[in-house]
Amino acid sequence: MTAPLLVFDLDGTLADTAPDLLATLDAVLPPHGFRGEIDAKFRAGIGHGARSLIEYAFARQGITLDAAKLDTIFADFLRHYEANICVKTRLFPGALSLLDRFERSGWAFAVCTNKPVRMSELLLTRLGVAERFAAIKGGDSYPYKKPDPAHLLDTIAAASGVRDKAILVGDSRTDRDAALRANVPFIGVTFGYTPVPMAELDPEILVDSFDAVLPEVAARLLEAPGDAPAIPSPAPAAP
Repeated sequence: MTAPLLVFDLDGTLADTAPDLLATLDAVLPPHGFRGEIDAKFRAGIGHGARSLIEYAFARQGITLDAAKLDTIFADFLRHYEANICVKTRLFPGALSLLDRFERSGWAFAVCTNKPVRMSELLLTRLGVAERFAAIKGGDSYPYKKPDPAHLLDTIAAASGVRDKAILVGDSRTDRDAALRANVPFIGVTFGYTPVPMAELDPEILVDSFDAVLPEVAARLLEAPGDAPAIPSPAPAAP
């Protein structure tokens, strides 16, 4: 019998990676002659990959990069970030408890992220949870990535799951669009990096804290995706 599957986005969903991503921007831009001073407002640029984050940072400074310069900065960004991937990054509050209670209820887990797969595996290993996921698939695992539904569907298959018994948990429009196109129910978290409030993306379930994500609620969502219960969410616990 196929186990039900929770598929997680990584950046802004499972883990608060913004501190190390933004610190990497701060470290990488000045040697190329550009201003650092990256602050929390840049969090909205996370979620579409490092190259997009770099472009977002320059757009906020009114700068357009040529392709060659972007490639050079991107390569430096990846080197620095990999060496500093888990300095301040932490799992979001309640993530471990969520995995524990769903595991006790017979659920399996996977990660579907646009982050490069090698860095995703490294980060999850450093966070001590990599072995809990039946599949970890990144933005370079296939010739396509979210919001392409094939990225999500192939991740589900790689975890020995099936679409009708899978749910995606994410923080952005990219995740929501992938779930819609794949016809997979979606749980949207409000504490991620999306520039569009998650409530406006109309997830089947909207949560402010992982404490609100319960196996019995997820099971009902699989039984009747269109009738998913609206559940109140407590404020996130302190890290």
